[in-house]
Amino acid sequence: MKRCLIVDDSTVIRKVAKRILSSETLRILEAENGSMGLAVCRSELPEYIILDATLPDYTPTEFITTLKGWVEADRMPVILVLLHELDIVPIMRAKRAGAAGYLLKPFDRESLTTRFFEQVEKARQARKPSRAA
Repeated sequence: MKRCLIVDDSTVIRKVAKRILSSETLRILEAENGSMGLAVCRSELPEYIILDATLPDYTPTEFITTLKGWVEADRMPVILVLLHELDIVPIMRAKRAGAAGYLLKPFDRESLTTRFFEQVEKARQARKPSRAA
């Protein structure tokens, strides 16, 4: 079973996202701040992370850089940054650090599932080794 860690200081956001994304093939883990998120990653590295852009203790760049310090590149989770508004600066900073993409909040079931699985598939395709002709 794949795991997705939702790191957000809002209990409501975590609970709603968990309810939407939980399935027989995806187990949801939760953390209320970056420190707790990194602790979860150390004990049970998820395949996916949804990371709030406005955590009280870590920026997305700091979180991703810390994670990269001890996770092998081929085991690095697909990280999606959760934003309140579409702002290119934090998106680009997070992508340069290693995020695969972003999600917007507030979200509903359709927008979260569509965007989440689109970004996961895009990241999966990007990680596939290219075949030499």
